[in-house]
Amino acid sequence: MPAPIQVIIFIVDDTPERLVNPRTQPEDRLEVALRPRLLSDLIGQERVKENLAILIAAARQRKEPLDHVLFYGPPGLGKTTLAHVLANEMGVNIKITSGPAIERPGDLAAILTNLRAGDVLFIDEAHRLGKAVEEVLYPAMEDFALDIVIGKGPSARSIRLKLPHFTVIGATTRLALVSAPLRARFGAVYRLDYYDMEAMQAIVLRAAGVLGVQVEPGGVDEIARRGRGTPRVALRLLRRVRDFAQVRANGLVDREIARQALDLLDVDDLGLDEMDRRVLRTIIDKYGGGPVGLTTIAASISEEPDTVMDVVEPYLLQLGFLERTPQGRTATRLAYEHLGLAYPKDSQVRLFD
Repeated sequence: MPAPIQVIIFIVDDTPERLVNPRTQPEDRLEVALRPRLLSDLIGQERVKENLAILIAAARQRKEPLDHVLFYGPPGLGKTTLAHVLANEMGVNIKITSGPAIERPGDLAAILTNLRAGDVLFIDEAHRLGKAVEEVLYPAMEDFALDIVIGKGPSARSIRLKLPHFTVIGATTRLALVSAPLRARFGAVYRLDYYDMEAMQAIVLRAAGVLGVQVEPGGVDEIARRGRGTPRVALRLLRRVRDFAQVRANGLVDREIARQALDLLDVDDLGLDEMDRRVLRTIIDKYGGGPVGLTTIAASISEEPDTVMDVVEPYLLQLGFLERTPQGRTATRLAYEHLGLAYPKDSQVRLFD
């Protein structure tokens, strides 16, 4: 009898990454040098910077660790960068983790017991922390103590370990999903907004200098305008334009070269890519401009609802191309105009039926 044959099937996800996806991609980690190290090096987010400067100065004067800080807002706006800046300003170490990575209370306990006085613990995607893990984090943030249960049954006993005073910096893209008890333990909560055009130009120009890219003001303007108000996206576009200019334009990035490169990458004048336009066209062509539910849109373009809500919608809402109504998502007149479509006259009447 012949030996049984083992068949191993490899499933490969060949879905291409969006160039304008504000979430971190592997290539983004290669440009650590582009991150500002100090508060004075940061560009944009002026109100947040001013508040953080006061927070840092007060902590230094009292010779105490920083209060716990929570940053929230769309991905790619610099929450992780700000955590590193705060650690650098205070001259302390930073330990980095994320909500999904801490699966059990023991994982968090191992991290906490290795912290030194004043250290920063940065928790990305804080809204994805498990309930059991949060229960361990509460006394650690509030009383700087770690409660450990030894043994099981009647012989079980609880031991409280003292922890050094440290700072938790949380980051989340969905503040509403952060539990109220956890949110209340952060002494400072700051929202990061999309960057304006002037700040985006300064960020692109600084990054071009660090990367050694020859760029003219017109090229800076073109990249910044299509960067979706998100530094991470603008820096990714700059690297792709640099490649295009190196191959086809002797390395010099001017307005025309930047436009040709970004048009080739299918990123339009406002930074919308094919997925953004697919979402808008699905609402307009398949569902008459809306309203239509999020899950229906996601199913129509074969994407996850969370991806549409967290990655695609924020920028479309910022541009005024999309509206969230109690009945569902609706495309606005601006969306029709951007796609070169005629806006139906009965749209407003249909919304209130």
